[in-house]
Amino acid sequence: MTDVLSGTTDLASTYDPQRAYELDRAHVFHSWSAQAEISPMVVTRAEGSHVWDGDGRRYLDFSSQLVFTNLGHQHPRIVAAIREQAEHLCTIAPAVANGTRSEAARLIASHTPGDLDHVFFTNGGADANEHAVRMARLHTGRHKVLTTYRSYHGGTHLAVNMTGDPRRWASDHGSAGTVHFFGPFLYRSAFHATTEAEECERALEHLEQVVALEGPSTVAAIVLEAIPGTAGIMVPPPGYLAGVREICDRHGIVLVADEVMSGFGRAGRWFAVEHGGVVPDLLTFAKGVNSGYVPLGGVAISDAIHATFAHRTYPGGLTYSGHPLACAAAVATIRTMEDDDVVGRADRLGAEVLGPGLRELADRHEWIGEVRGTGAFWALELVSDRETRAPLAPYGGSSPEVAAVVKGCQERGMLPFVNYNRIHVVPPLTTTDEEAREGLAILDAALAAAAG
Repeated sequence: MTDVLSGTTDLASTYDPQRAYELDRAHVFHSWSAQAEISPMVVTRAEGSHVWDGDGRRYLDFSSQLVFTNLGHQHPRIVAAIREQAEHLCTIAPAVANGTRSEAARLIASHTPGDLDHVFFTNGGADANEHAVRMARLHTGRHKVLTTYRSYHGGTHLAVNMTGDPRRWASDHGSAGTVHFFGPFLYRSAFHATTEAEECERALEHLEQVVALEGPSTVAAIVLEAIPGTAGIMVPPPGYLAGVREICDRHGIVLVADEVMSGFGRAGRWFAVEHGGVVPDLLTFAKGVNSGYVPLGGVAISDAIHATFAHRTYPGGLTYSGHPLACAAAVATIRTMEDDDVVGRADRLGAEVLGPGLRELADRHEWIGEVRGTGAFWALELVSDRETRAPLAPYGGSSPEVAAVVKGCQERGMLPFVNYNRIHVVPPLTTTDEEAREGLAILDAALAAAAG
């Protein structure tokens, strides 16, 4: 609040970048980090597709932070909605009805596929996946959950056990009822496939065997990222999602689509499952639902699973479920996406700028083994040898070469998203063609400099 006598605010002292850094190092515990080995960038402001550091230097944000600022930074319509909601009603318990929460649920349901018309709000993606699995287990009376090795579903206990990548290892005690299998990934096929059709067929055969060997009557859910995000942006081959849907239907298994990263336009569709033409039983979301301006996630629920809890209490909830400020941001985000055809814009950005531009980079740089993606959701697979496809960084680690590419991007004024041997190109969906080409040019120069 403003001090009437001095004209200062409670936040005035927080805008000093040096003080921000010193207090961060003294008191903030950072996720996924060795605390003494990091030196986090201080960000003082952001706008559109750019952020500014403590020295006043501007960076093109090609990461959308953690792939959530789908409408960019400080979008005036979202900021205005949060401000208006704060002046009207800052917070309220989830047990009561609230107009902003109700409208957010209606808008979300208007874009989810099929009969996913009921929304349970959470605080983010990890707890959305936790609750989706709880619903599936209670609905089916079964316990096991099947997920892919190349996946990320969140940092809470069950969600990180569902995760396939190495972030699971430290917390996996084999007690969460999760079983992992190989999803389709032709470039590094676990099935010795040579075509997308072969990869699809063999991946489905493998999943069918896993279900049979685990016991179909014990499997509550198969949870899939519609397009795996942090794990590598591997777009499923045609027919794969439909094949998984058929396996689930045949065995009474709940299909959960994790759309936390791929949803709300990121993949050039409102939800990435639309590429596969399937309707899951549950769909989890977060990130792009309100561009991450206020934490929000949720589960979109089918009629059949909703009916399970019509006269049976659902044993779960969160203090801040459907928080009014978060829902106000969601209302403004979704209405802006509708009015400005943001989904179509993302689809065109991928088809006309990012996809062709990244393939041109692959023609010039031997380190690029594969380009893959859709919409504003792309990955470069970096390799030390195109013939052997040896990764430029080990699974679960980094390398001097990849670190040099990242440093080169930052030195040239661009923030990339990097994971192991991959550079992910995931700018805001509102990024202009000119900004996208600028980012690709920076990436081009950084690759050239790092390779020598």
